[in-house]
Amino acid sequence: MSDIPSTMFAVLQKGEGYSGRSEGPAIADAAEYLEAAEIDVPNPGPGQVLIRLRVASVNPSDLHFIKGEYGQPRIKGNPAGFEGCGDVVSAGAGAEGLIGKRVSFAVALGCSGAWAEYAVTNAINCIPLRPDVSDIDGAAQIVNPLTAMAMVDIAQQDGEAFVVSAATSQLGKLMVSLGKDLGLKPIAIVRREDAVAPLKDMGAAEVLVTSDPDMLAKFADVSKALKPRVFLDAVSDQLSEQIFAAMPNKARWISYGKLNPVPPKLTQMGQFIFMGKRIEGFWLTSWMMSTPPADQIRVVGEVQARFADGRWKTDVSAQLPLRDVVSGLADALKKTDGKVMITP
Repeated sequence: MSDIPSTMFAVLQKGEGYSGRSEGPAIADAAEYLEAAEIDVPNPGPGQVLIRLRVASVNPSDLHFIKGEYGQPRIKGNPAGFEGCGDVVSAGAGAEGLIGKRVSFAVALGCSGAWAEYAVTNAINCIPLRPDVSDIDGAAQIVNPLTAMAMVDIAQQDGEAFVVSAATSQLGKLMVSLGKDLGLKPIAIVRREDAVAPLKDMGAAEVLVTSDPDMLAKFADVSKALKPRVFLDAVSDQLSEQIFAAMPNKARWISYGKLNPVPPKLTQMGQFIFMGKRIEGFWLTSWMMSTPPADQIRVVGEVQARFADGRWKTDVSAQLPLRDVVSGLADALKKTDGKVMITP
């Protein structure tokens, strides 16, 4: 299209491959990992689309990725950012049907990232958005909502109650509210006392605060009463191990994040033998590759419906102009009551 410029502003990765470290998603200075630059607008290949950015989201996975701690390697000089919302302005062969559509998108491996004025990704990684879904919700439509739907579906197969750590995160809140809507009993683990009442209102059956010295004893009582057999865990630390040890027979510890960089030690090995417990991981990429297309379409439709009718919403802690990402990201991330959103 003639109105597509030849160059664009982008936030680029400074690192290459993996860092070999596991420090967690905390960022003290984004300039250590990112740099701003004017680069050529990328061209979509076969089956790909070029998207003019409206809004991009910042997820913990983005932070792990730019630090070289994620499950796929960095490409030095490539724009960062996994997820966003924008308008398809050009397409390669086989993807022309998306031209002109506003889409939620996830950036495929090796494609040009979302923290830029334009992004390229595979057409299969785009979701055309309903007109009653906002750009903000559209920019956070894939990573957290699809993960919430997939993991709560896992929890639903193992009884009524399940445990959610980091429950004040955007993903945690989505899982609590979805669990309540499905008639389940989410048990929320949080760091702050002031999060208890809002999560109760959202549908949590119990909310436990990690700073409470009696927290583990209280969890043991809750575990005996509600018998949760699935622990959806974004923290994966020693407290997580203690929570898991207090869960009943056949409990599953499903780790989908590593907010605490200090790894846990397993203290109850007999539980794996005599109680049938197991530890596993969840990665949305694997879920999308293994889930039949019809089931994915159903889940995507439900996600959009929830945002459109207000059952779900994206809490925003800060909106950061693209040109301020390198200098301002670390400070923006200090606000923990919502997501950081990037605008062109």
